[in-house]
Amino acid sequence: MRPSASIILSALPLVFSAAGVQAKDTPEEYLARIAAIDDAAPSIHAVIAVAPAAAIAAARRSTGPLAGRAVLVKDNIETRDMPTTAGSLALKNNATGRDAPLVARLRGAGAVILGKTNLSEWANFRGTSSSSGWSAAGGQTKNPYAIDRSPCGSSSGSAAAVAAGLSWAAVGTETDGSITCPASVNGVVGFKPTVGLVSRALVVPISVTQDTAGPMATSVHDAALLLTAMAGADPADPATAEAGKHAANFAAGLAKAKLTGVRVGVMRRQVGSVRRVAALFDKAMADMKRAGAEIVEIDFAPSPRLEQAESAALLFEFREGIDAYLAALPGSAPIRDLGGLIAFNKAHEAEEMRWFGQELFEKALAATDRATYEKARGDATRLAGAEGIDALLAKHKVDVLVAPTTGPAWPIDLVIGDHFLNIGAGSLAAVAGYPHLSVPMGAVEGLPVGLSFMAGKWADARVLRIGAGYERVRSAILAKPGFQPWREPTGR
Repeated sequence: MRPSASIILSALPLVFSAAGVQAKDTPEEYLARIAAIDDAAPSIHAVIAVAPAAAIAAARRSTGPLAGRAVLVKDNIETRDMPTTAGSLALKNNATGRDAPLVARLRGAGAVILGKTNLSEWANFRGTSSSSGWSAAGGQTKNPYAIDRSPCGSSSGSAAAVAAGLSWAAVGTETDGSITCPASVNGVVGFKPTVGLVSRALVVPISVTQDTAGPMATSVHDAALLLTAMAGADPADPATAEAGKHAANFAAGLAKAKLTGVRVGVMRRQVGSVRRVAALFDKAMADMKRAGAEIVEIDFAPSPRLEQAESAALLFEFREGIDAYLAALPGSAPIRDLGGLIAFNKAHEAEEMRWFGQELFEKALAATDRATYEKARGDATRLAGAEGIDALLAKHKVDVLVAPTTGPAWPIDLVIGDHFLNIGAGSLAAVAGYPHLSVPMGAVEGLPVGLSFMAGKWADARVLRIGAGYERVRSAILAKPGFQPWREPTGR
């Protein structure tokens, strides 16, 4: 059960200071904020479940580097004390009694797992005209900066919760943009690590080659601190075989990170055509240059084949992955494969498919040709990695690639769906499985916009260090959540 929504007290004034969430960050205070602004008006709908009081109390007695820090976890990641629904009514009773290894690591580091966050249902891999942050189980997540604007997907609840001061940090997952886009439009830091740095075991899957969990927080340091606890090898996830060589204290030294001598590759075509986003980006580049970075202009256009190849690969991988996950669920789960999910949605059309359909489910069910899949996956990985990020880093001799993460949040539109702008280059890092960090860059009319930092495989520490260096010298004034609908400014 959620804490009583009557605990409104003075939660809203406590939420923010100039540096973000104030020091009053006990689990009890976060629970009060959840009751005050998530359950009650403005009803952000970022939190889909709160952990049992006994579990929270027991965690308060834990020790470790994250002792007492409240963390929310996206509801496609298994936790032993709460169901894992992926936002779907089909899994509303999916209480497995298991912790995903990444959750066990967080608990081992002393974190208080406060609850689960809402998400785009099935991590936004069900229909073709979905609204980011909507799930049948959790409703529509709202953006704290403008509650009628999109929180982006699919880790929308995790980003919105951190932005609204509902937890110290949160865990999201990404296949392509699902950590970095919500981080950007909700004005928080989001980090998608190298695939294989964090275990994906007991996480509802989409793609065995692109999926990863990652941290979301109010600063690069806090995101790195959370990542340090999450990272490491796991026998249940072969992709993590090399994680032990690359896991580290990612937060070490970030407080003094500098940009002197760093060569920054500016992906100029990926800045897009929104004038005010371009102006923010130019300001960020000027900040970095003043701090000693070398700015290198890059002219790059991704292959038109990349998106097509990625889509074909994801359909095949989702069918295999979700079938295996559902088949292995403990107990007497009524749905054991993708065909069963499709049938469930048809049987519960009014609740599940009022706003959008399940075209991706149906295409995935038919994606059974392994030779076609292997060709698509090979093409996608090569175009994004060897011929994409790797080639750009080598050709221009740069340490990192940068671009705006995405544009400002668009109005929530359940009828038509999302309205993405052609800004950013995050798909390259997603498809290649490389690290991608989004750091707040400023705001357009009160709506946050993030700055992306990307590099090659296992360059996680470098990306975090450069992102922290930018964060230290950023001159843009960041907006603050208003918890109101967006309004056109007056007096102009």
